[in-house]
Amino acid sequence: MRIGKKDWIFIGIIAAVFIIFYVISGEEKTKRVPLDDTHKPSYELFKKTGSKMEADKGCPTCHNTEPGGVPFPAKHPVKPKDGPMRCLFCHKLKLAGV
Repeated sequence: MRIGKKDWIFIGIIAAVFIIFYVISGEEKTKRVPLDDTHKPSYELFKKTGSKMEADKGCPTCHNTEPGGVPFPAKHPVKPKDGPMRCLFCHKLKLAGV
């Protein structure tokens, strides 16, 4: 079986799509949740429940915009108005702690 001109065009388009996906994938820029004493309760809660939403509930106790809390970076997205914090939607737990 011979590969014709249309087949080569199709192969080229598929290769271009894969190359574009590879180029835009890049390195993950979001910081991982540290595996330290401060974050240990979140890791333990996740191990116990298996729910990231349950583990997220402890984040506001330290990470808030009130005085004394750990401030968010300037371009950090804000919590939805009436929704829960979804820290672990972007920030991943370190596998050693899970």
